[in-house]
Amino acid sequence: MDRLTHRSGRALFVLLLVLCTQGALARDDGRYADSPLKPWFDGLRSHLGPCCSDADGVAVADPDWESRHGHYRVRLDGEWIDVPDDAVITEPNRAGRTMVWPVRTAFGIAIRCFMPGSMI
Repeated sequence: MDRLTHRSGRALFVLLLVLCTQGALARDDGRYADSPLKPWFDGLRSHLGPCCSDADGVAVADPDWESRHGHYRVRLDGEWIDVPDDAVITEPNRAGRTMVWPVRTAFGIAIRCFMPGSMI
């Protein structure tokens, strides 16, 4: 029984990643093609995979994200969502602003990537 549950969970995770990747790739409509940070955004990755681009990310205002006990959470659409540790981008934030790459699924909002704002 435990083995079946583990396999089902793994299959669901893989399906979610496939759906996330397809949806994220479709959103880059070229609005940020001239941005000097475009190549950097295009190369951003979390342990969950590529974030895709700035066009796919959402800037998050300070009241809408927090860190508690070494873990992050963000408020999207009025709902607080825990950021998976594997979604946190650990390289320096060249954009300066806090950003999140949400993926909307039939199961709710999942976080693909999260980049805390730089401290100034």
